[in-house]
Amino acid sequence: MQKTNFREQFINVADACALAQSIVDTVREPVIVLDKALRVIAASRSFYSAFEVSPEETQGKLLYALGDGQWDIPKLRLLLERIIPEHGEMEDYEVEHEFPHLGVRIMLLNARQVFYKEGAETTILLGIEDVTARRKLEHDKDDLLRQKDVLLEEIQHRIANSLQIIAGVILMKAKTVSSEETRPLLRDIHDRVISIAAVQQHLHASGAIGPIEVVSYLTRLGGALATSMIGDDRPVTLKVTGDAGTLNSRQAESIGLITTELVMNSLKHAFPTADAKGQITITYEVDGTNWELAVTDNGVGKQDSVFAQPRTGLGTGIIKALAQDLNARVETLSGVEGTTVSVTHTTFSRAGSRVA
Repeated sequence: MQKTNFREQFINVADACALAQSIVDTVREPVIVLDKALRVIAASRSFYSAFEVSPEETQGKLLYALGDGQWDIPKLRLLLERIIPEHGEMEDYEVEHEFPHLGVRIMLLNARQVFYKEGAETTILLGIEDVTARRKLEHDKDDLLRQKDVLLEEIQHRIANSLQIIAGVILMKAKTVSSEETRPLLRDIHDRVISIAAVQQHLHASGAIGPIEVVSYLTRLGGALATSMIGDDRPVTLKVTGDAGTLNSRQAESIGLITTELVMNSLKHAFPTADAKGQITITYEVDGTNWELAVTDNGVGKQDSVFAQPRTGLGTGIIKALAQDLNARVETLSGVEGTTVSVTHTTFSRAGSRVA
């Protein structure tokens, strides 16, 4: 069976024009066909409907004269008189214009210059996509996101203030309570409330939306912990080292809470007396998608350290629960030179040896 190509089927000019007009009318987006002088040869039904004009008012008229000049748009002139002759086509050229009876419209223009082999004058196809509603939705979404950020910042500020007030009340109670057993418990609770406040504050400072740069975050957190838990009275220093790496805000929050618990444990058990000198080092290392957090001290070590013994206290329970949520394991190594507690995500392997 012999195949008939497009040109053979539409030798008759009238038939070809009818097909072309049908194609134009079928397109949902408004389309105009312009001649070399920018007169309207044809337009789609969607154009007449969208811009509330009739074929009699449109066909054969100069584009810029349509509707008493409502299409005399500077950016449209630039497209049709300069960009299209130079490049032959243009996609998604955005134009904003106010039309009488229609109001402001934001349009994406797609234009293409058509050349004919038989010597007919060139024409321009101009497609018009009305994106006014889409842009309004995008603007409304951006406004809602800005409002959300403002509300989130206000909530975080109020939470931080509330935690500080709660910590202050607990500390006052710890100073006045008569029970020797209750006083250290209240101080522990005070320290944990302060630690949560510090984590929230510095997590927010790092940018709670998007990836958190971990070492920078831990450095700020470490400074806050040194100020609130060590102060100027104890000869213990705290430093942070590590590799560049990022986590999401939820993971960073858990890392911050684990770090705080481990620092509290080091201060309490590795340096049991107020005059004990030493150093606590927070290290964060990265290997691909895996990471390891380690808190090392050079305190009293194995002989007295409670780290090497099975523990079921509140701090240990918090660390284990947070580590499990991070898909990480906790390991403690203690020796005469101090103690290292590491929290390791999946298959991370630290180079070198640790204290045994």
